[in-house]
Amino acid sequence: MKIFAALRNAITGWVGLVRGDTDWRRFFAISSAGLTTALVLFLFFALLSIALASANVGMPSLFGLVIAVLVQSLSILALLAAIFATRRAVPTSASLFEMLVPGIYALIAYLILGTILSLIAGPVLVALWIGLAVLLFFLGRRAAEWNIGVSAAFSVLTMVLLVGLPVTLYMLLGPVAAPTP
Repeated sequence: MKIFAALRNAITGWVGLVRGDTDWRRFFAISSAGLTTALVLFLFFALLSIALASANVGMPSLFGLVIAVLVQSLSILALLAAIFATRRAVPTSASLFEMLVPGIYALIAYLILGTILSLIAGPVLVALWIGLAVLLFFLGRRAAEWNIGVSAAFSVLTMVLLVGLPVTLYMLLGPVAAPTP
């Protein structure tokens, strides 16, 4: 199937990207079709993650499912915001697709491993965050060809947005406690 080939190629591409291979781009479909494939895979694994997380309490309603998928999709928004902010501060010749497509595949790996680790050993999630930060560093270093400092800043900014967006939205949209007299 094409979907499994896309996942296999993404893993091979990420291994090449981290190792510094010059041909890592050929393993990702750096196009709008490749972006669509990555987004569909992300949606599939987000739904699977939601189903696994709610196995003990039952599947949420349709509205709850839509909200859960939107919350999961905030990670793509965080990645996109970090890419735009960093590209605005430090321009690069790399296209948006060259950073976004591999970045979404990194988020898919984060989603898969995060779901598994949260069910087995929750405290290990910190190591997963560090691993994602390292992948994002290499993405900035290889795809955008930023220097070490800018790549580190891109990685930190993305991680801050990944953590900050859901928390901020919860604080803004969540139930408000009544003030005590």
